[in-house]
Amino acid sequence: MNLRLSRAAVSLMLGAGIFSISGCGQNDRSDGYGNFEATEIVVSSEAAGKLVRYDVEEGKKFNKDEVAAVVDTTQLDLNRKQLNAELRALVSQRPSIAAEAAVYRQQRMNIQQDLDRYSRLVREGAVPAKRLEEIEDQAHVIDRQIGAVNSKTPGVVSQAESIAAQIGKLDDQITKSIVRNPVQGIVLAKYAEPGEVVTYGKPLYRIADTGLMYLRVYLSGAQLSQVRIGQEVKVLIDAGKPAGKSMKGKVTWISDKAEFTPKIIQTREDRVNMVYAVKVLVGNPDGLLKIGMPGEILFKP
Repeated sequence: MNLRLSRAAVSLMLGAGIFSISGCGQNDRSDGYGNFEATEIVVSSEAAGKLVRYDVEEGKKFNKDEVAAVVDTTQLDLNRKQLNAELRALVSQRPSIAAEAAVYRQQRMNIQQDLDRYSRLVREGAVPAKRLEEIEDQAHVIDRQIGAVNSKTPGVVSQAESIAAQIGKLDDQITKSIVRNPVQGIVLAKYAEPGEVVTYGKPLYRIADTGLMYLRVYLSGAQLSQVRIGQEVKVLIDAGKPAGKSMKGKVTWISDKAEFTPKIIQTREDRVNMVYAVKVLVGNPDGLLKIGMPGEILFKP
């Protein structure tokens, strides 16, 4: 009887010990597991022509606004020079038009004095009315000449504005011929070679924005009540030992549909569970985080 009691006591103690260890392990586990990913951007050509410069290689790190490629701008530059010459010629016409208009206005002032004088003389009967009519005809001719000269100015201005707009368009095309990298990141794939002739919209390379990384983790339905958009969480990554470094993260997206746990995340037994994907935004200014690197989260930062 004592022997049986002793064995029962030992079994009970072992069971309690195992339960205690299992409970500690559960408390030490993270709330979610996943892998880091980055926003990928396909950089395309905004100009057509030959690639006179193409510094893109897979795995190369680019800073934001760094020049990655240059499309030949020779023809664009020649067209711009031609338009600039035409614009200068138009602008040079404006002083001559103004001077011509000034001459006709002076003539009109002079003939107006004759009109006033002859009108008085005709009323007094000193000169025939025919003479006054001749002067009036001359005044009408000058008025038409003034109108013709004045009509030149809007035309010149309109042409100058049109050419200036064309020059601005060429300036924009030349600027866009210089391909500047949109974000700091790593080149994932290249789609062109130096010397290749590209068209507008031709993809040149694909780059991942590594300045900000997303940790995609998977949570069970029971955990959804513990997470919300904008919530700060603790992100754990491997640094010499499992989950050896922690960082701050912010929840930016929660899936509204359940899915099976991806194969790369957990064990076969866990993969049959239905889970919800969650994205956590993490800053990566020093480039410590890499695409595909595993990570974990804790709800309480």
